[in-house]
Amino acid sequence: MIERFLRYSLDHQRRILLIIQNEEGKILKQNITVRHIAEDAILYTVGKNPKERKLLRSSVLSASYARGDDGDTMKNE
Repeated sequence: MIERFLRYSLDHQRRILLIIQNEEGKILKQNITVRHIAEDAILYTVGKNPKERKLLRSSVLSASYARGDDGDTMKNE
């Protein structure tokens, strides 16, 4: 299911909500937009900041639509 949300964000350039575990073991929620999916990591941006960040796929615990997004990709077309 996580793969589906990552692909949704990448294909439609929409934010998604990720629940991740950082290096210290702390659980965090983060709204991201996926820019690239690799085998072991993803490149993403946060908000309007164009700086890309890297996240290991193994640190992603869960994913869902960002607040206000219902997944309907036909609305904006």
